[in-house]
Amino acid sequence: MEMRAGRGEVWRRLMRGAMVLVMLGTCGAWGREGPEILGTVGMVTDLAREVTGEAGAVRGLIGEGVDPHLYKPTRKDLVRLRQADIILYNGLKLEGRLADILEEMGRNGRSVRALSEAVLAGGRYRGKGGEEGTDPHLWMDVGAWRLALKEVVTFLGEADRERADRYRENGRAYTEELDRLDGYAREVLGSIPEEHRILVTAHDAFGYFGRAYGLEVRGIQGLSTESEAGLRDLEELLSEIVERGIPAIFVESSVSDKNVRALVEGARSKGHDLEIGGTLYSDAMGPAGTYRGTYFGMLDHNITTIARALGGRAPEGGIDGKLVEQGN
Repeated sequence: MEMRAGRGEVWRRLMRGAMVLVMLGTCGAWGREGPEILGTVGMVTDLAREVTGEAGAVRGLIGEGVDPHLYKPTRKDLVRLRQADIILYNGLKLEGRLADILEEMGRNGRSVRALSEAVLAGGRYRGKGGEEGTDPHLWMDVGAWRLALKEVVTFLGEADRERADRYRENGRAYTEELDRLDGYAREVLGSIPEEHRILVTAHDAFGYFGRAYGLEVRGIQGLSTESEAGLRDLEELLSEIVERGIPAIFVESSVSDKNVRALVEGARSKGHDLEIGGTLYSDAMGPAGTYRGTYFGMLDHNITTIARALGGRAPEGGIDGKLVEQGN
């Protein structure tokens, strides 16, 4: 009697079928409304929307609150990949198993671009490494994401020359907005007292953020949420938090909060009143259609929440007061 295939074999069969499906996608000329563009994670999709404006249709693949490190594409996703004219993704293993499909599509002539990989390959930005490879969370540094914006403008302009001038104009306008956000981050995060300038989060997604804005960063889990925090790691981190009198640590919207809450309970058992400073957006943005569901709003929320929780000076509503608006 034939034995049932294991999970690994099932995935390999799905991958073989997926390759056949997505290679059948169309590419080349598109209608007057512009190309069909598919982004993987929200941060990438949002960049594409800022650049295209009213030209073309931009859709996202991985929704809010979903951990891309653990993401497995569905059959519906494969159909959407086949139908897209242009596909943008982050790369550097952020999208997990989906990256294998995207890389193969690129090798077979589809219009596919890994933005963070392109930024690092261009030599204009220094990546962060680690035991798990290169850190994929470049969007945490607004300066790095300005470079990703340039990649989108260039890539779309080359693929769709008819609208290239419009893409460049939109890109210049959004660059000014990112410059403003970067300045806000440096101002309010710079107001955090020196003794509290340590950022503890659920996983190691804030390394570029810390490097850009002068904060020490400790992630309970590693660069990928597939890695688990060991008991010894938690104990060492707890001792550091208590010894340094850190006032707050942070949960993430797309990662389990169990380890963060364990640290809070452990600190209190040692007489240290450690608070959860808020929920940060790391690998996924906020709900679609809200301010926090944009890259600008996501970073505004993170910057403002961190600064206020660690003793810095930041307006409750963020850079433009939008964080206090209901539903955002």
